[in-house]
Amino acid sequence: MLNMNSFNKPITNETSNNENISKIQGRGRGFLLKMYQRQSSEKPGNLLSSSIFLTENINNNVVVHNQDLFKRSSFQDCEYNYETPVRSTYIPPEPNENDKSIYDDGISSGIHFEKFDDIEVKVNGKNIPEAIESFKTNNIADQLMENIKMCNFVKPTPIQKYSIPIILSGKDLMATAQTGSGKTVAYVLPIVQKLLMDPQILVKDRNHSEPQVVIMAPTRELAVQITTVVLKLTRGTGISSFVCYGGTLVSHQKNKILKGCHILVATPGRLNEFVQHGFITFSSVRFFVLDEVDKMLDIDSKPDIDKILDHFSMPSVMDRQTIMLSATLPDATQHLAKFYLNKNYLFLAVGIISSASKDIKQNFCMVNRFNKREILFNILKKDSVGTIVFVKQKWTADFLATYLCEKHIPSTSIHGDRLQDQREIALNDFRNGKMNVLVATTVAARGLDIKCVNHVINYDMPLEIEEYVQRIGRTGRLGNQGIATSLFDPDEDYLLVDPIIKILASANQEIPNWLLKLGREAEYIDANDDFNKFGGSDIRILSNSVDECEEW
Repeated sequence: MLNMNSFNKPITNETSNNENISKIQGRGRGFLLKMYQRQSSEKPGNLLSSSIFLTENINNNVVVHNQDLFKRSSFQDCEYNYETPVRSTYIPPEPNENDKSIYDDGISSGIHFEKFDDIEVKVNGKNIPEAIESFKTNNIADQLMENIKMCNFVKPTPIQKYSIPIILSGKDLMATAQTGSGKTVAYVLPIVQKLLMDPQILVKDRNHSEPQVVIMAPTRELAVQITTVVLKLTRGTGISSFVCYGGTLVSHQKNKILKGCHILVATPGRLNEFVQHGFITFSSVRFFVLDEVDKMLDIDSKPDIDKILDHFSMPSVMDRQTIMLSATLPDATQHLAKFYLNKNYLFLAVGIISSASKDIKQNFCMVNRFNKREILFNILKKDSVGTIVFVKQKWTADFLATYLCEKHIPSTSIHGDRLQDQREIALNDFRNGKMNVLVATTVAARGLDIKCVNHVINYDMPLEIEEYVQRIGRTGRLGNQGIATSLFDPDEDYLLVDPIIKILASANQEIPNWLLKLGREAEYIDANDDFNKFGGSDIRILSNSVDECEEW
């Protein structure tokens, strides 16, 4: 039974047939329909009146004194037909490279930025180029150097020190570094530099175009963010870029693509759609990048990546440069990824693989399903500004955002069932401080660089430890401090006990006694434990298939 304090008026006629039940007014009410359909199929004619609410005037049923706050939650009125998908007509705003305000969004380095130099770095492979200590190299273009200064990049982070010369040397790269360490700039900057050092004609005609760089990202929001980084670094250079992602008007993106671009940032679904229609071919591709490679090569996304890399026009691994990066890089991902790379690729690991940043204070609260909402409210009523709350289910995101608005905490939600324009509005409202809290599913867990995030709360724990690391990595970036609070339900999250203890120990965090009791305590307090040692390795070392290993 649903307990919805946000609404006052239940349907009085439980057996009435609502002709518009498949079209619900008000964003974020999809779960009501799903609940109705589930109960109808399981117990026909026996619907609980408290589970169904009026759909005609759902917004009017909100308590009057909270109406303005509810409207600010970005739940805009819209009709949704859950039987027939609606083709999006959304056209994203055009980016302007001459607008210098784009340089104001980046996260400035924090008080612990200097400690980055103490992080252990390991590079495996043959002919490893020497690391750089400054962005200013002999071959860098003046305009590119000016753009770097506009971005307020003082000196390279560890992953940038090593990845920039590796990519400039022409070698394939598989790299991993903790969240918030500057991985996007680590590959975009040298790619832009190489395009400027060796310019080639942009191939296009009225029927198709051939990008020279393809950057793949798992989520739309991350693809847009990567494009912003590209715009910052290519301003005034003559290098063109475009982002291709779902939820937007297809014909608009098609017209843009046919104009041609040097750098194409894309999500797999929309890119495959254009490839299948022949609007994009890959004959001119010089660089292929998989950002968040462990997510890109999981069971859901790998078939789409294979379609792209197996396309007849895609250059072979010998004729293109392939780059793969992620903060979490399990061995299984490495085994899959190596088939897309040149045999002599370099493996770069900065810090402990798949570990959390030590700049994030990790807190855990033991909860149960009955008290976790109250605990969440008690945390947020003290200070809610700049908080991301992660949940598992899409309907939970909408429900919690509405609940928090009713509690006078301005909140909005982002998840895969929201229209793309509403997702971008929600994210921008959070970035700009109009909303204190962003309630999100996994679409916001990876790569997003949001300046205002001070606190990450796991209302629902993820299923895998890699996603936990990615989630809490939305705060504590570039040497800044952050807080992550997780509501841990032993009945639901018991499989994460041991991995979380390892994560806490590797980040020198305090481990709650109750968590140790849930886990195998003796295994983690052993004096000979090697949590502080380098925690990851190149899988080729285990098979003795790499000749050189160099530590820095």
